[in-house]
Amino acid sequence: MLRNLKINYRSWMSMQVRGIKLPGFISKLMKKKGKGEGEGGEGGKGGIPPTESDKCVSIFRYDPDECDPPYIQQYEIDTKESGQGVLDILLYIKNEIDPTLTFRRSCREGICGSCGMNINGKNGLACIRSAPPGPLILYPLPHMYVIKDLVVDMSNFYRQYKEIQPWLRRCDEKEFKTGTRQLKQSIRDRDKVEGMYECVLCACCSTSCPAYWWHGNQDDRFLGPAALLHAYRWIIDSRDDFYCERLQNLKSMMNLYRCHTIFNCTTACPKHLNPGKLISKLKMMACNRLEKEEPDMQQDNELYDADETARKTQAAGPPVVEPKKKK
Repeated sequence: MLRNLKINYRSWMSMQVRGIKLPGFISKLMKKKGKGEGEGGEGGKGGIPPTESDKCVSIFRYDPDECDPPYIQQYEIDTKESGQGVLDILLYIKNEIDPTLTFRRSCREGICGSCGMNINGKNGLACIRSAPPGPLILYPLPHMYVIKDLVVDMSNFYRQYKEIQPWLRRCDEKEFKTGTRQLKQSIRDRDKVEGMYECVLCACCSTSCPAYWWHGNQDDRFLGPAALLHAYRWIIDSRDDFYCERLQNLKSMMNLYRCHTIFNCTTACPKHLNPGKLISKLKMMACNRLEKEEPDMQQDNELYDADETARKTQAAGPPVVEPKKKK
């Protein structure tokens, strides 16, 4: 299978646009009504007049097995039948009109990040985006290698994510692997990772970043906003012991300084996170203008017994909530 097709914004303007496809029952109805009324009828040459619920959907199509250049396929649908969600429209087209349409989807709740695509010029998740008024135009994520239709090759993106070692690292890691000890964390330290762990790795932020377009595929010269967001998430975690080593790896790869704080990543993030701000904090840490705070709770050598903890919790009963005093 060919994987050498890379889509950028310039190539979108020169693609061939093919004719409109309709659901089978609508096509039969239009032919039947067109024969009965003729050109002077209510529907004219088009048969059925358009309504407010009619929508023209233009979708990028590319099949490497056909060896044809990519093109734009247009579909005419009724949103009363398909629904207003972008993913609902795609499923309707695949089930009722064109079963060859290919795209990724899984959770339908904005959790898995698999249905990332470019929707009317802005990256987002199809499962949580409603179709905007007017025509709907769908492309794969920009500046990514296209496998087929709206499916892009994410292997390089995941490899860059792996470079930051996105897991908890500790000097006494062997003791905690056995599951006999627990890592304690205060509420204040836990709040520091808010706005980072919610990332679903949909690549919407990275593929909207011009610096990632220029350097994203060049020997890890720039890991992208998503990977750097997770790098900061593990650096700032109070339970992680390899803060200096993680930061030094980012400084040695010159990854931090290729971000020009354009904040396209913040605008495109479907989870409303702010990778640009966190990358700025990483830059401040790299030049010693910001340091990691000491954890509020020190880890002890107390053995963790899950059964004993459950018994203590059950004996304590539900927490008592004091009633609010009336002013």
